[in-house]
Amino acid sequence: MPEILDDLPSHHRRLEQTLQDQAIRQVRLGWGDQHGIVRSKTVTTREFLNCLDSGKDFPSLTIFDTTNHPILYPFTGDNDLGLPGISGLPDNIVMPDPSTYRKLPWLDGTAWVLGDMHLQDGGPDPLCTRQFLKRQVARMNQAGFEPIVGLEVEFHIFKVTDAALTPEESGKPPAPPAVTNLTHGYQYLSENRTDELEDVLAAIRSALLEMELPLAGLDAEWGPSQCEITFEPMMALAAADAMLLLRTAIKQICRRRGLHATFMTFPQIANVMPSGWHLHQSLNDGKTGANAFIGDDGPNPLSDVGMRYLAGLLAHAAGTSILTTPTINGYKRYRPDSLAPCHVNWGWENRSTMLRIVGARQSRSIHIENRIGEPCANPYLYIASQIVSGLDGIDRELDPGAPSRRPYDDAADRLPASLMEAVAALRADPVFAQRLGPEFVDYLIELKESEIERFLTAVTDWEQREYFTLY
Repeated sequence: MPEILDDLPSHHRRLEQTLQDQAIRQVRLGWGDQHGIVRSKTVTTREFLNCLDSGKDFPSLTIFDTTNHPILYPFTGDNDLGLPGISGLPDNIVMPDPSTYRKLPWLDGTAWVLGDMHLQDGGPDPLCTRQFLKRQVARMNQAGFEPIVGLEVEFHIFKVTDAALTPEESGKPPAPPAVTNLTHGYQYLSENRTDELEDVLAAIRSALLEMELPLAGLDAEWGPSQCEITFEPMMALAAADAMLLLRTAIKQICRRRGLHATFMTFPQIANVMPSGWHLHQSLNDGKTGANAFIGDDGPNPLSDVGMRYLAGLLAHAAGTSILTTPTINGYKRYRPDSLAPCHVNWGWENRSTMLRIVGARQSRSIHIENRIGEPCANPYLYIASQIVSGLDGIDRELDPGAPSRRPYDDAADRLPASLMEAVAALRADPVFAQRLGPEFVDYLIELKESEIERFLTAVTDWEQREYFTLY
């Protein structure tokens, strides 16, 4: 690549040198779609360097559901959403963000870079969720704070016994693979259970550390074949990018070993335990860098700012549900006495509340853990929903009320029990239309209503068992 070096702007030369030093031959240039799934093109290093300033043409596919079916007819001069960059399915432009550069340890000579989606005229794609998060971080920065996020994510790893790859099994969606467990589970934090998974966990751990992600822990979780991964605290955008990478990395590393990793919340597998995504969050003071949640000797565990932020999360919990729990399956996790929340409440070091305050009043690490989310969530939307809610609580000086003493027998409002209820709750909460834009909220609702309609018109295993013989 020496001939390219002289033509590069100076701010690109360090990246070009890294590509040379690491013997990178190709780059997976991707973006996180509306579902939080990475869509990418694999380009040569020469092509990647050429598109650093001008971007790479890319079909955005933002009107497609989880089975890659469009939610509205695309081949007309206008569309139901009234948004540019949709009609006719034109190419848009993905602009690489060099700060997301990672060498992929499991694939020789290959790097991974995320970007933001833009329209052909250079304007931001109105449906690019990464840019939604950027705007909410900027709003919090203007208020004098830097949002800090820690990831705690549960998932499953199974052994594939039949990949279900026959043509008859390749519909939309395709048939799921047949799998069996790697562990029996039900021995929480048992060293022996974790050791049963150590071969694959070691490969995942090594890859994430080699990519310089701030991994804190990776262990067996409660259920059979269930795992949990935790990251050190990060700035909000970096945490969202890391979530995309860790899901992608884990699935690819496992597939190469004949295993299937899934972040589906509640797989239809006997004796399985549902998985959650607990989002740890705090604010740093923009001037001092200190944790703005540190409390005094008063009755509250958090500072005034922290308590108002907490109140904002409570006030908008129902409205955020479609962003924190975007699948029909995710709501099956909300069950009493399950360590998953059912009500909109908070507690201090209480794992049965929706919001758990973690740490001592004067601890530098004191923060809020929101236990509402599912591992399938789009990380940009999940984290953005927390910033929108928390900042509204700060701006309006909301009061969270008293902590819950009996979280599963609480008089507090129930969380939405289904994706249908979550859609209604988003419609009823005006703050998200104000902060994310009414067009995006309408789009998200149309996307989810299409998913709901497909679910309601499909005949399920439960219906077949319940009615086929009886009637």
